Amino acid sequence: MTTLRAEIIYKKLSILAASITACSALLLVGCDSTDNNSPTTTADSTIAAKPDLSIFAGCYTVSHDEPAQIKVSEQNGAWFMQMKEPASANRVWDTPEPLEVLNNSDVPKYFSIDPNNIDAVIGRPDRVLVMAHVKTAYANIDPLLDSEYLSYIYKGANTIYRVECDEVNTDILANPHANIKLDKTSATTEL
Repeated sequence: MTTLRAEIIYKKLSILAASITACSALLLVGCDSTDNNSPTTTADSTIAAKPDLSIFAGCYTVSHDEPAQIKVSEQNGAWFMQMKEPASANRVWDTPEPLEVLNNSDVPKYFSIDPNNIDAVIGRPDRVLVMAHVKTAYANIDPLLDSEYLSYIYKGANTIYRVECDEVNTDILANPHANIKLDKTSATTEL
């Protein structure tokens, strides 16, 4: 009876040892350091996944109650921006200007926001216009942001608003103060 008991214990221990060996092998295979889904790392840099630029497709304005002033669109895999022409032009939008993808590391040059809170950044090659899309979660908690879109237009940064595109000319170059005349005052100030 002791031999039978010893054989049963030996078989159970053999099965346990085989199971531990199999689990260890699976664990080692699962912990393999090569990950085909991670960004490719070279000696100089890491190649990250391209951002989804489709979040920029559409029209923008600087105020909710103004017509569209900027249009961003994709044409044959490239991204372009257009500005609304004045009412005197024979067309609604100007000639498309190319846009290029910027790295998030460039964000501090244009915006005072942590680059980790940005999904994507695009800009004209001359950087007269740079646009950034703020991550939705961050835009919802930052009280200074009332839009997910930021624009840097010739040395000034602000939020911009995505609006419906339209094909109506508006005179965005008009100066509302052009006809105001100020009379010289002849009053003097006494101390």
